[in-house]
Amino acid sequence: MKKREALWFYIMVSPWIFGFLVFTLGPMVYSAYLSLTEWDLFNAPKFVGLQNYIDLFTKDRIFWKTVGNTFYYGLTSMVLGMICALLIANLLNKPLPGMRVYRTLLYIPATVPVVASSLLFIRLLAPDAGLVNQFLALFGIDGPPWLLSTVWVKPALILMSLWGVGGGVTLLVAGMKGIPMEFYEAAAIDGANSRQQFWYITLPMLSPVIFFNLVMGLIGSLQTFTEVYIVTGGGPNNASKMIVPYLFDNAFRWYKMGYASAIAWVLFFIALIFTTLVFRSSSLWVYYESEVKK
Repeated sequence: MKKREALWFYIMVSPWIFGFLVFTLGPMVYSAYLSLTEWDLFNAPKFVGLQNYIDLFTKDRIFWKTVGNTFYYGLTSMVLGMICALLIANLLNKPLPGMRVYRTLLYIPATVPVVASSLLFIRLLAPDAGLVNQFLALFGIDGPPWLLSTVWVKPALILMSLWGVGGGVTLLVAGMKGIPMEFYEAAAIDGANSRQQFWYITLPMLSPVIFFNLVMGLIGSLQTFTEVYIVTGGGPNNASKMIVPYLFDNAFRWYKMGYASAIAWVLFFIALIFTTLVFRSSSLWVYYESEVKK
């Protein structure tokens, strides 16, 4: 019976195993090989060893600029997104009439395709005719040329990233609904106010959800592509150029596939390092109800 169950197990998971080997692991291995070559898609790959990585770290100033832009955008958008999601989720968790409607309205922007939302923000952030600057003009504020300024282009993209905060809010609201009310009742009897209840009960109980949002947000921010490609193209003066758009340019504009593969592997290890740090630190701040801390 055990052998039979094991056989059916492997039969059922074989489509996934086949897909992983052919469409994920295979391309990754081939990409690692290409990162050691010089290849333009038209001629046979020429093995150059670690030269792509040497050029990337020692000669390519644009790459280091893209790394700085990616870290600035990723960390800022992730922190602001998590703070906004927490505050909004706390408001949406109140027992008030119409909350289901508010939750639905807040989640709708997260379902809009990135291309559509990018085109929307091009209109909203236009220097003269943009609705954002027109709104600021009502208060006598001369709005900046958001997408045309090397200073304001990254804050504009960060503002755009907050558009889809509804996805994280939904998970946080669901987590808040799972917190037993007995905790709040006991805290209220002990004299804890709403701020103390949020800080000492809600946040610790939500830490697994926050941890999940943090990991997914970190990986997603490092892979930012569509917004930059459509809204700014990496400009002005590479002020919004990030790692993945730069990888795309090397691969499909300049046909430097080997160099692009090297960038991809550097990005992979950057994401791996930061994700590992988050996982290692989780034991210090992530609380699981069934876990006993020593």
